[in-house]
Amino acid sequence: MLGEYRINGRRASEIAASVERGVASGDLAPGHVLPPMRELAALLGVNPNTVAAAYRTLRERGVIETAGRRGSRVRPRPASTARGSLRVEAPLGVRDLGDGNPDPALLPGLGEALAAAAAAYGREPHLYGDATMIPRFEEIARAGLDADGVPGGPLAVASGSLDAIERVLTAHLRPGDAVAVEDPGWGALLDLVPALGMRVVPVALDEEGPLPGEVERALRAGAAALVVTDRAQNPTGATVTGGRAEELRSVLAEHPGVLLIEDDHGHAIVDLPVHPLAGVTERWAFVQSVSKAYGPDLRLAVLTGDALTVDRVAGRQSLGPGWVSGLLQRTVAHLWATGAVDTPAVARSYGERRDALIRALGERGVEAYGRTGMNVWVPVGDETGAVARLLHVGWAVAPGARFRIASPQGVRLTVSTLSATDIEPLADAVAAAAPPARPVSYG
Repeated sequence: MLGEYRINGRRASEIAASVERGVASGDLAPGHVLPPMRELAALLGVNPNTVAAAYRTLRERGVIETAGRRGSRVRPRPASTARGSLRVEAPLGVRDLGDGNPDPALLPGLGEALAAAAAAYGREPHLYGDATMIPRFEEIARAGLDADGVPGGPLAVASGSLDAIERVLTAHLRPGDAVAVEDPGWGALLDLVPALGMRVVPVALDEEGPLPGEVERALRAGAAALVVTDRAQNPTGATVTGGRAEELRSVLAEHPGVLLIEDDHGHAIVDLPVHPLAGVTERWAFVQSVSKAYGPDLRLAVLTGDALTVDRVAGRQSLGPGWVSGLLQRTVAHLWATGAVDTPAVARSYGERRDALIRALGERGVEAYGRTGMNVWVPVGDETGAVARLLHVGWAVAPGARFRIASPQGVRLTVSTLSATDIEPLADAVAAAAPPARPVSYG
């Protein structure tokens, strides 16, 4: 079963580390069956309980999976394998609709903001021991969250949404804890959770956000945390409506000990209101990143939450990077203060392209979803074949495997670079490449 690779170790941690080394080196390939616990215990001369503890650790870290009498095997996609590596490289002459990037033409110029930040730094440089947040940045961030109806709470700054979510998860959860996440959902998050040694619990969604029954099921099954995308969910474009928010709050009210994390992925690119769920549970966090509206290289996200959560995040951050650059905070504050992004115009631009593509696909009998944001999700019966056929005719799209756990197959198309003349030929190509899929619950 193991070929030439020999698992070794006397303690559970050593045995688990040995298996992880084999997976990382490729000697234990995805699908490889591990020895039964008693057999490996006899081989190593240890108690079977020691091997059982090692296997339990490996399951919690997402390295192996156990299928009852069929035994334990290396996961088809171990946690060490980033879903981003599943992207399709666009050869010369092929249009890349899979990268998930915003339209560069809609991003604001940074020259004036950077110059203003540099001038402010010249007058008052940010030094060791200073407050971690620039006052002007904190003032504008707080006003924006208040306007969005987010409950009051202390603020922190992180290096993007994923950094913020990781810090919140590790502030309260431990390896082995279960985290409920949207399925399909953000691939980076689906990688992060098992990389932290936590377990992913998939939650189905439709165009109005996570399905309340699915959330209830996940929480009753023991999920210690729930991560919800409020607007422009990646990859489906779902946005939590007011009615859905009320339903979800009712579910969460029955589970006050659950950690709630909200990621407002559509901040400043969606003109629909945000409907926060925060405040129902004892522990919560609300995250807004500037990446999609102001540029992915501006690695900054605002985080608020209950006092204990934010205090733990800030405390742990102080032992690592210390703070997010004051220059970066001043730059973003200037962009906010000067209205550098026209949110209605940006939302309209993405919406026109997104809606045109969905409409054209519908005319060809292809279901597609994308209520907000810059992505369109197309369910397909064979995503590998669909991706290959589209690549052959000049279109690179993102395979659904980057975003799925248990949900049906699909592909994601980012509309950011599409022009009006692209819509019809792209719709023709997708209709020809995508076999019919079984119905899904996005609308």
